[in-house]
Amino acid sequence: MSSHSVSPAVSSELEQLRSAINYHNHRYHSLDAPEISDAEYDRLMQRLKNLEAEHPELITPDSPTQRVGSAPLSAFVTVVHEMPMLSLDNAFSDEDLLAFNKRIQDRLKSKEDIEFACEVKLDGIAVSLIYRDGILVRGATRGDGTNGEDITQNVRTIASIPLRLLGKGYPQTLEVRGEIYMPKAGFEKFNAKAFAAGEKLFINPRNAAAGSLRQLDSRLTAARPLEMCAYSVGLVEGGELPDRHTDILKSLQGWGFLINRELDAANNIQECLEYYRRIHEKRSALAYDIDGIVFKVNSRKLQDELGFISRAPRWAVAYKFPAQEEMTLLQDVEFQVGRTGAVTPVARLQPVFVGGVTVSNATLHNRDEINRLGIKIGDTVVVRRAGDVIPQIVAVVESKRPTDARDIIFPTTCPVCGSPVETVPGEAVARCDGGLVCAAQRKEAIKHFVSRKAMNVEGIGDKLVEQLVDLNMINNLADIYSLTREQLANLDRMGEKSADNILAALEISKKTTLAKFIYALGIREVGEATARNFAKHFGTFEAFATADELNLQQVTDVGPVVAHFAFEFFQQENNRQAVAQLKAAGIQWPDEVATATDAPLLGLTYVLTGSLEIFSRDDAKAHLLALGAKVSGSVSAKTDYVVAGPGAGSKLQKAEELGIPVLTEEDLLALLKQHGQLPE
Repeated sequence: MSSHSVSPAVSSELEQLRSAINYHNHRYHSLDAPEISDAEYDRLMQRLKNLEAEHPELITPDSPTQRVGSAPLSAFVTVVHEMPMLSLDNAFSDEDLLAFNKRIQDRLKSKEDIEFACEVKLDGIAVSLIYRDGILVRGATRGDGTNGEDITQNVRTIASIPLRLLGKGYPQTLEVRGEIYMPKAGFEKFNAKAFAAGEKLFINPRNAAAGSLRQLDSRLTAARPLEMCAYSVGLVEGGELPDRHTDILKSLQGWGFLINRELDAANNIQECLEYYRRIHEKRSALAYDIDGIVFKVNSRKLQDELGFISRAPRWAVAYKFPAQEEMTLLQDVEFQVGRTGAVTPVARLQPVFVGGVTVSNATLHNRDEINRLGIKIGDTVVVRRAGDVIPQIVAVVESKRPTDARDIIFPTTCPVCGSPVETVPGEAVARCDGGLVCAAQRKEAIKHFVSRKAMNVEGIGDKLVEQLVDLNMINNLADIYSLTREQLANLDRMGEKSADNILAALEISKKTTLAKFIYALGIREVGEATARNFAKHFGTFEAFATADELNLQQVTDVGPVVAHFAFEFFQQENNRQAVAQLKAAGIQWPDEVATATDAPLLGLTYVLTGSLEIFSRDDAKAHLLALGAKVSGSVSAKTDYVVAGPGAGSKLQKAEELGIPVLTEEDLLALLKQHGQLPE
C-alpha cells in the first residue's frame, strides 16, 4: 500500500500509539511508577505492530517497535567525541574529600560553603548518546575519552534509553552521558540461564554489561537485562540548560531518561560526608552495584570557572568505598621485569574471591613495601582490591605464621638476562641494567611501541612480539620495519596473506604524529596526555629531545620528576641511536605548531561558525593555533571572539547574547595579515 492511500485516521492512530507507548515506557523504566497493567501495555504494542505490518512505509526509526536488534555488524566503527569524556580524580578517605573541597575554595578565592551534587558511582560502562531534534542518532562507548566505538544499534535495544525525547524544551543537539549497567537481579537470572545451558558465566555485573555492549549482533544485546542511568551532558547546541547540575538531570528525566533515585544536593562538604556514609550503609541493599560516590560542584558557572586539568575536571571527584578484603595464603613470590627494567615482586596467592573477582596474584611493589609489611612466604595475608580494581596485600596475620615461613630474597641479577639489578639512590624500585639487551624489556618496549595508542601497528600483538623476539628476528624497535614477507609467513599460524597485512600495517604506521611517536618511545611517566603536551609545547622532536630539565618543566603538567626522566632518556646513547634507527626506517610526522609564550594570541579563545569562504575551517583553525590561540567548538563565557560566516546559527546567537565580539571572515583575514600569518 502506498503512503498517499493511508487514511488520516491510521496516521493519527499510529502517532497516538507511539506517543502512549513512549509515555508508559518512561513511567515504567525511568520513574518506576507504571500507570497501566502489563497486559494493557502488551495490547498497545501489539496494535502498533499490526498497524506497522499493514503500513511498513510508515515505520519510523524512533518507533517503539524498532528496539529489536538489527543485522550483525562486521566490526565497530570508531567515532570521535565532540567533547572529551574525561575521567575523574579519586578520593579514598574523608581527608581526601576535605582536601578536594579546600582546593576548590582556594581556586575560587572563597571560604563560603559550596553546593555539591551527590550521585552514586554506578559500576558499569560509560556511554555517550547524541540526539538531534529529539531523535537518537548515535550511541558510543567512552573508549579512551577522545575516541570511542559506535554502538548505536546496541543502545537502541535498551528500554531506559529513549529513541525520541519526551516533552519540549530540549536543545536541537543534545549529548547525554550515562552509565550502562546490569542490575543485580537481572545478572543473577542471566547467569542462572547461562549455567543451565552450559554456557560461560560472567564474573560480575560490570563484565556482563561490558560484554553485552560489545556484541556485534545487537539481537544478543537486546536479550540482556541492561539499564542506562544518565549522569551528565556533553555537547549542547541550539538550546539552554539550567545552571545547577541537579536541575539538568531533572530536565533529562523529564525528557525520558532514567536518573538515579539517590541523586541529592549537599549544601557543604560536611553534608557530602553524611551522604557518603548514608549510601555506604545501604550499598549492599541497592539493586545495582556501585563502587563509590561522585561529588560535583552543582553550579555550572562555578564549574566553568574551575575548569579542567589534562585528564579530569577540577570540580568533581569520585569518593571510592573502602575495598572489600579477604584472607588467603602467600604461596610464593616471583620477580617480573617490566618495560622500564623495574624488577617487581609479584605475590602468588591461594586463589580468593575479593570484590567480585577471583584474585590469585598481587603486586608487592618493591623492597620497601615488603619490609613495611614484614611479609614472608607462607604467611596468611589480607588482600584488598584498592578502588575495587587493583589487588593489594595490605596486612600480614602474624598469629597464623607457620614455622617454615621463608624470607623473600630480592635478586641481585636480572631473572631474565642475568644483568645486575640496581637500586638508584632515592628510588625504591630496583631495575635491571640490561636495557634492550634484556629480553623482558625488549619485549615490553616493542609491545608498547606497536600498541594502538602508540604506533598502532595492526596485526602485531603481544604473542607475535614474544615470538619474534624469542626467534631473534627483532633485537630493537627499528627491526620490526625490516621484517620480510618470507620471515613472517614462516611463523606459526601465519600465512602469506597475514604477512602481507602486517607489512602493510607497518608501512601505514610510518606516518604518525609527533605526540604518538613521543608516547611510543616509552619514556618513564610520559603518558598520552604528557606526550601531547610535549608535542604542542616544543613543536619539533629535535626541540624536545635537546631541551634541558628547566625547559621541560615549562610544559603544562610536567614537574621535576617527569622532566628528569625525559631529559635522562636522551642522555643515553642507546636511546638516541634507537630514535635515529627509527627515522632511518622511514618513520615521519608533521611538526606541531609550538605554543611559544610570546605568541600574539596566546590565552585567547576563538570559535568558528558558519560557512567560511576565504579559508577552509581547518586552515582558519591552523592559522589561529599558530598564533597561540585556542580554538573551541562551543561558545561560552570564556570565549573571546567568534568568527562568523554565512549560515551561522546558534553559536552566533549565543555570542550576541553574551556580548562576545563577532568577527567577519574579512576581519580574520586582516588579523592574520597583521601578525604575519598571511602576506599583505
